[in-house]
Amino acid sequence: MSTGSFVEIAPGVSVTTAVKYTTNTTVVVRNDRAVIVDPAWTETDLNAIAAWLQSSSLHISTGLSTHGHFDHVLWHPEFGDAPRWGSPRAVAMANEDRALILEHLEGDIPPEWPHPVDGLHALDDTHVPDPFGDGDLEEIELVVHDGHAPGHTAMWFPDRGVLLAGDMLSDIELPFPFFPDDLPAYLAGLDALAPVVAKAKVLVPGHGHVTTDPMSRLDADRRYLDDVITRGDSDDPRRALDGMEPAHRKMVEMARELPR
Repeated sequence: MSTGSFVEIAPGVSVTTAVKYTTNTTVVVRNDRAVIVDPAWTETDLNAIAAWLQSSSLHISTGLSTHGHFDHVLWHPEFGDAPRWGSPRAVAMANEDRALILEHLEGDIPPEWPHPVDGLHALDDTHVPDPFGDGDLEEIELVVHDGHAPGHTAMWFPDRGVLLAGDMLSDIELPFPFFPDDLPAYLAGLDALAPVVAKAKVLVPGHGHVTTDPMSRLDADRRYLDDVITRGDSDDPRRALDGMEPAHRKMVEMARELPR
């Protein structure tokens, strides 16, 4: 998918995919209002997203971040001052890593832009308050866990059958329970996601390709982790993709450290 092109994956739900690490931005629309999740990644990508929103006469009512890693807390000055939310632990992590976030993003966003973490606030509970800013509430169920990152959050739109999984359940990345290296938390995260995955018609990973078979992604991750834990290896085809073999070796090391 080319930079700035959006594809509607479900009624009122569109996704654009950045070339860099196949990173997905999701926009959920009702009338002329939009909820934007994980806008990314480079200045070119973010400019294109802003241009698409303007050409579509859409106004961002809410911004959401699935977790506190640098590529999931981005914002564009033209997105406006809509409330931006993340889980308490995700927002705390982003604030703790303020300097590191800018270091990771050097060359990707202009230095004169506001710091990406500024304006990101912690949610009080498991639901987004008035996401479309019109008082006519549409439920967005948040599934918060510590797999992949502290306070990692999946966004479930039950009325649309769409699950935004963040950096979980990808077809191009192996499970990444890094930063911190917490394999038990990742396993618990998959368990937390399972009931929602079973109901979802469409799944959007943070990196990778949209699928209409969400359970296949959950099954693949569980199978991979079970293989690594029980026999110390896996023939998962994702190992052959760019950057995944070092990740696999790291996972094998973590599995060896589990209590037996």
